[in-house]
Amino acid sequence: MRLLFFLSSFVILHSSLSAQPNVLFIAIDDLANDCPHTPHMNRLAATGVRFHRAYNQIPLCNPSRASVLTGRRPDATQVYDLDRHFRDALPDVVTLPQLFRQNGWFTARVGKIYHYDVPKGIGTDGLDDKPSWELVINPKGRDVHDEALITNPTPQKPVSAALSWLAADGADEEQTDGMIATEAIQLMERHRDRPFFLGVGFFRPHTPFVAPKQYFDLHPLESVRLPEAPADDRKDIPAAALAHNNPVPHYGLDELTCRKALQAYRASVSFVDAQVGRLLDALDRLKLAESTIIVLWSDHGYHLGEHQGIWQKRTLFEEGARAPLIIRAPSAAGNGRACGRIVEFVDIFPTLADLASLTPPASLDGRSLRSLLDDPSREWSSTAITQILRPADDRLPAQVMGRSIRSERWRYTEWNGGAEGVELYDHENDPQEFHNRALQPEAETKAVMQRLHEQFEGRASATPPDSPVNPKRL
Repeated sequence: MRLLFFLSSFVILHSSLSAQPNVLFIAIDDLANDCPHTPHMNRLAATGVRFHRAYNQIPLCNPSRASVLTGRRPDATQVYDLDRHFRDALPDVVTLPQLFRQNGWFTARVGKIYHYDVPKGIGTDGLDDKPSWELVINPKGRDVHDEALITNPTPQKPVSAALSWLAADGADEEQTDGMIATEAIQLMERHRDRPFFLGVGFFRPHTPFVAPKQYFDLHPLESVRLPEAPADDRKDIPAAALAHNNPVPHYGLDELTCRKALQAYRASVSFVDAQVGRLLDALDRLKLAESTIIVLWSDHGYHLGEHQGIWQKRTLFEEGARAPLIIRAPSAAGNGRACGRIVEFVDIFPTLADLASLTPPASLDGRSLRSLLDDPSREWSSTAITQILRPADDRLPAQVMGRSIRSERWRYTEWNGGAEGVELYDHENDPQEFHNRALQPEAETKAVMQRLHEQFEGRASATPPDSPVNPKRL
């Protein structure tokens, strides 16, 4: 009797794993790692696996998305800025959604999956990839039409790059991201009888921080505080570690203005979270939850004033390199648990291929996380590499490549192979990366730096690309 029960259970489990699952692939633009009032993302994490230490390969929108969707590192895609398309270097690459399309899934995109300029690219195809999709939908909401109402305390900077915001009138469904959720739900309704891979890309909380007024009310200004740091925090940080687009702390803005910007950012996150909730509700209503894999990710981390006034992205600190990642596979034994193992965003492609029983391209740089989905605390030997290209400016005489490796305990970073600076942070004792141990190395830290340096080999180049990169688009 016991053997019969075991065999029956195995057949049921094998059948559920072998079926063609739907994939709901949710991308959120510029989402920081820790944001208050996200009940729906928390709800997803409570029924899936939240990867607390997931690292993007490059903390900038276009190159990160190119890396995720091809499963290749930036040195393979040759995408380091906001203009270049990955097919320039990899014309025949099979992307993640393209693999599903080739195997019979209906593939569709609503909103920003590949790169778009925000806000001017909203409503266009941006840097999309035609082989990836059967259908694309590009909503354009009142947030674009209301651009003249946006507060921009640094008018010399475009709203796309400034700490700019708007507490908007009207309903969620009038905003671009609200329209994206509506269109995605309609696609699920129309295609529920065929396996689908649905990419749903939200534009917020990317600047300008725009959300309906009700979401600002969730984050009273008096409760908003900027991150603290030691007074000498920047003294041991190499010049190249600070992004060229954020040359002075807090963009030179006063504390109150920065707190208003942080309030607006959090409001935008809560607004997007509500749209995620609409998608989850639709899956439940359509009885698709048990046949749908959900992946929620952000293209990179995001700074909100850390290290004495760093904002946005483009850094190799923990805030920029680490990024949100939640995966819910209906059959996974680890659902409802958090995973603290080091994983990389290049692992997303092979993981989804594995869960759908598809053969991935042999060239992928990552590995499947399926075993961690079943046991998030299992042994897992891995490090994560993140890199960024710096343009020449008044601090740097030429383009500089920065590359950083994260182990369970350490973060080690080199700029131009170390010629423009080296950083080492001990996350066991210094999780906020305030003390650069590389400046006064001891025998132990020298050994750590050498060991981590050797692991860059074959995974991230120390030198900038041979082809010219537009410094204005970095």
